Amino acid sequence: MADIKQRILIIEDDPDIAALIKDYLEIENFELVIEKDGRKGSERALNEPFALILLDLMLPGKDGMSICREIRSKVDIPILMVTARIEDIDKIRGLGLGADDYITKPFSIAELVARVKSHITRYTRLTKNSNTPKEKGELDFGYIRIIHATRKVFADNNEIILTRKEFELLYFLAINKEIVFSKEQLYDKIWGEDTYGDMSTVTVHIKRLREKIEKNPSEPRYIQTVWGTGYKFIA
Repeated sequence: MADIKQRILIIEDDPDIAALIKDYLEIENFELVIEKDGRKGSERALNEPFALILLDLMLPGKDGMSICREIRSKVDIPILMVTARIEDIDKIRGLGLGADDYITKPFSIAELVARVKSHITRYTRLTKNSNTPKEKGELDFGYIRIIHATRKVFADNNEIILTRKEFELLYFLAINKEIVFSKEQLYDKIWGEDTYGDMSTVTVHIKRLREKIEKNPSEPRYIQTVWGTGYKFIA
């Protein structure tokens, strides 16, 4: 019996770019769905099964930032933002809203394909392993509690809403408390890439985590910076 193809949703209003991405990902045995209108793309993302979403920033009907926020609040799925706007603020906002990664136009199609495959592979592996006994424990640090089985985090008994990558980063640091990890190591562990990595992704997620779980983000108690080396979690 033939393998069931994984479906990818492309929300992109430039038909040439969408067609190019579609052609190359079909070669990799993915099934592609294209929507050029942001509102229609958002509806499909929320109501149909997809392995990953490629999301343009500037779209008619509804912009990519709004779509990313809406999808992330309801669906746990890798989101790769594709944008011609290279300002850091757009990258930071996109990652803060829950995008797993971004790539700027013009881009290498080989790089885009590699990132798509990497995110899908890593997401599939994580979801398959999420029910193993060693992953079901609760980490209790007093002020901070992390429950892996339900992917919930509490700070001072108040539930903190984290994106998927924020949770994975926090959990990884917490189960390896006191160990210092470089940005490169964290990127490789959480994002599963070592060829196309942008280390600013790690910085952004650390900043977002501190804003959400620390009493004073400017003087973090739990996620500490080791200058010149990286980050560590202090219990």
